[in-house]
Amino acid sequence: MVLEASKADTRGGARPAAAVLACRGLRKRYGELMAVDDLSFEIGPGETYGLLGPNGAGKTTAISMVAGILASDDGDITVMGRSISTRTPKGKSDIGYVPQDIAVYPDLTGAENLRFFASLYGLPRARSRARVTEVLEVVGLRERAGDRVVAYSGGMKRRLNIAVGLLHRPRLLILDEPTVGVDPQSRNAILRSIEALGAAGTAVLYTTHYMDEAERLCDRVGVIDLGRLIAEGTPRELTALVGERDRIRLAATGDLDAAARALRALPTVRQVTVGTDAIELLDDDARTALPRVLEAVTAAGALTRSVTVEEPDLEAVFLHLTGKSLRD
Repeated sequence: MVLEASKADTRGGARPAAAVLACRGLRKRYGELMAVDDLSFEIGPGETYGLLGPNGAGKTTAISMVAGILASDDGDITVMGRSISTRTPKGKSDIGYVPQDIAVYPDLTGAENLRFFASLYGLPRARSRARVTEVLEVVGLRERAGDRVVAYSGGMKRRLNIAVGLLHRPRLLILDEPTVGVDPQSRNAILRSIEALGAAGTAVLYTTHYMDEAERLCDRVGVIDLGRLIAEGTPRELTALVGERDRIRLAATGDLDAAARALRALPTVRQVTVGTDAIELLDDDARTALPRVLEAVTAAGALTRSVTVEEPDLEAVFLHLTGKSLRD
């Protein structure tokens, strides 16, 4: 059974009705191992969907089937309403796939690499020149376009790899751990590029071993373990699904017992603990509740000296759901 949050997206409103990618009941078995088991999810236009799971969970198998590289044993995949399979090229023109392995030619310049791949995509020469300039701008490599790739840093090569996947204007971009092994500056440049893609309407399927990336980029997250999707929702919704709440600590003086009683009467407060010089409470949404919390404490005759808020993160959710860290 999948823990599924409501269909409202807290970052951008309601989820789009028309899916760019729709996966239904995907299964893939290798001998006795069921690598992917009844996997279903969808991604709307402009949405970044993070598929997270520990090593061996089935992520690579799943995205290989979505990209049309690996045949499924059962289930359906559609992109822009067209079925995707290994047997036909139909629909694949709407997909951009950026694998973990860097697939560019080191002896060519960045621009030469892109012009070569544009020819493989069948882009007319005049159109490809303009498109090469555009994608170089998106990934922040326009000033290095004339340099041979052998002189690029690892992060720059990965950004060029992403540019290749964008050349034909895919409606769905699949990114398989695009920041592995890159320096912090290049990593941030990659993340900014991905944010821009979502804003431009591109649907993104994203896998990563870095939880902060998922929290920064992903409108919704699907957690996969042992081949099955075990939870799905926005990062905020997932923390609520597994009972994780915001923790507020008030360093305060005065009548703390009276303040605690007042706090327990607030509708979103779930637990209140009184210490010698502080009150700790759990709340459904600290950002919204904090003004009411401070007002209640003051009205009860206590003085708040400082406030600390700790919001639960996806790492805590992931450990709760799988019993493993993302890198296990």
